[in-house]
Amino acid sequence: MPQPQEKLWNANYTKVWVANFMIFFSFMLLTPLLPIYLSEQFGADKDTIGTVLFGYAVMALVARLFSGYVVDSFPRKMVLLISFTLFTLFFVGYVAAGSLMLFAVVRTTHGLPFGFTTVANSTVAIDVLPSSRRTEGIGLYGLSNNLASAISPSVAIWIYTTTHNFDIIFWLAMAVATIGLIIDATVKTKPRPLVKEKQKISLDRFFLLKGWSEALTMVCFAFSYGVMSTYVAIYGKERLGIEGGSGTFFLLLSLGLILSRLQGNKALRQGRIAYNASVGVCISLCGYLLFAALPNAVGYYGAALVIGLGNGHMYPAYQNMFVNLAEHNQRGTANSSILVAWDVGVGLGILLGGILTEHYGYAVAFWSAWAVNLAGFLGFWFYVKSHFLRNRLR
Repeated sequence: MPQPQEKLWNANYTKVWVANFMIFFSFMLLTPLLPIYLSEQFGADKDTIGTVLFGYAVMALVARLFSGYVVDSFPRKMVLLISFTLFTLFFVGYVAAGSLMLFAVVRTTHGLPFGFTTVANSTVAIDVLPSSRRTEGIGLYGLSNNLASAISPSVAIWIYTTTHNFDIIFWLAMAVATIGLIIDATVKTKPRPLVKEKQKISLDRFFLLKGWSEALTMVCFAFSYGVMSTYVAIYGKERLGIEGGSGTFFLLLSLGLILSRLQGNKALRQGRIAYNASVGVCISLCGYLLFAALPNAVGYYGAALVIGLGNGHMYPAYQNMFVNLAEHNQRGTANSSILVAWDVGVGLGILLGGILTEHYGYAVAFWSAWAVNLAGFLGFWFYVKSHFLRNRLR
């Protein structure tokens, strides 16, 4: 007689899932509007905007290089609550910053607690999942990001177009983050063996070396997303005359992410991780091509949905690839490694996207994003897929 399946949506997993929604809701409230805020409030050009926003990605990257080791070496809930508290408090700095330099310092430094919080929260989520539902649970965990990304930009842009008051957005972000912190504080985690201090510290404790090729292609995919997502609001406003259209853009993007995650979850549950990744990288490549090739409303909104469908298959598959390449005591390192790769790509996309846009125009920036995505696509098909299937541990 078959044994009944363990419960996926247990109380602790549900709490961590909701808290992750709050993290990304507060994060995404700011993301699409910061280029407009820097331009209107401080008169920053696109080079400067790219440099200021790049700092956040750099600090998140630095945090994630060490966060995997930290969450594997210290009590994860303690790490989560400390980093989440700091992440929440930093929103006050946006309101207080009265100059571009001070704003740049606040935004850059905010990347540190964000990096630690996202790694710690996702690792706690894996810990509280039943082992038989872990692959499926990792895939569904990302839905919290997607729902936040669907709702939050629309809320932010509605507030902006209604009030033109950015302080309201900053305070709302802090309030939402506070709710997430309170929820995470109620999560119950089981005692677990920590990585012993006497263990030799090597590069593999900070980055999953077995996943180097997966990480390299993820950098390519994230680069494309960094260029597009950072400049989509100001591009729509300046070039397409779509006032407030980025809210609909992110809504369609997130709708695609949600639909593909729900549809692809069956394949993940069956262990068809490489298949999900294959579908995702193909669809995403088509989405970025659409965005670059059709500089009009059809390309703008159509690409959002297609890229969402692609990334919704690709990202959870890649996250499972990293986890399945890692030993059990390297879950934190596996989670931080994929996020490090994502941060490197997004950060480069923000920085180089700003330079390309300022000096060569939006078309060159978006075609460059597609070309880099193509490089990741080719790397996946010619090496990464077979590498994962040869080296997976479970």
